[in-house]
Amino acid sequence: MSRPEDTLSADVHYNDSEARKYTTSSRIQNIQASMTNRALELLDLSSPSFILDVGCGSGLSGEILSSVPPDEGGPHVWVGMDVSASMLDVALQRDVEGDLLLADIGQGVPFRAGTFDAAISISAIQWLCNAESSEVSPAGRLSRFFNGLYASLKRGGRAVCQFYPKNDEQKKMITSAAVKAGFGAGLLEDDPETKNVKYYLVLTVGGGNLDGNGADITGVVKGMDGVDVLDPRRNSQSGKGEIKKGSKAWIVKKKEQMERKGKVVKATSKYTGRKRRIAF
Repeated sequence: MSRPEDTLSADVHYNDSEARKYTTSSRIQNIQASMTNRALELLDLSSPSFILDVGCGSGLSGEILSSVPPDEGGPHVWVGMDVSASMLDVALQRDVEGDLLLADIGQGVPFRAGTFDAAISISAIQWLCNAESSEVSPAGRLSRFFNGLYASLKRGGRAVCQFYPKNDEQKKMITSAAVKAGFGAGLLEDDPETKNVKYYLVLTVGGGNLDGNGADITGVVKGMDGVDVLDPRRNSQSGKGEIKKGSKAWIVKKKEQMERKGKVVKATSKYTGRKRRIAF
């Protein structure tokens, strides 16, 4: 059976008919609710938070965010973004509480740096692995998404992305893009070795102090079985101080940090970091 993302882009596949069919299916509603609650469990939010719902569709996940009781840290305020106008139209008809934005996540996350406390995404980011034309690469779409997501989250923020990779290559492509953007990443597998297997990419933005663990990904997934931790901060600690200040590598690293914060920087070229000759 072919996957919809292999044949059409999300905005074309989820037309008016498919959007209504998806939203009114009791099976889809139950699956969506289960995965959203799992994502909230992994986010582990102790107080009402401002959450970005990536690929929000018709607002099924958003409704759960709005209905979290106070004794469980809610209710949460959320903004949803989706590429399907038909899905967002259904969400408006259902009068969901969140604000909605029509946008392609493969072009980035168009919010000011540090806007959100957390983010969730249910069954959306695997669509980024398929390019609609030869001019658009899956790697580029994933890079723009994760870099934009990283910038939009506050320091110490978390994101949980549930997705269905087509194969191990897609799984590696997605997790590598997240790590390259600067996230600490843990990949959690629910119902392993079954046809109902679900993957949750748990991401953290360093610099916070959540639960006293400094927002370390190992604190988020502590004690969970079958979790692969992919954290670039571990590798960087051993090489601390090896990059010489003012060198090309040091300048490129600083540029990447600025880009993650949403700032515009000049493109790197062969002249970057090159010392000028002294003119007499």
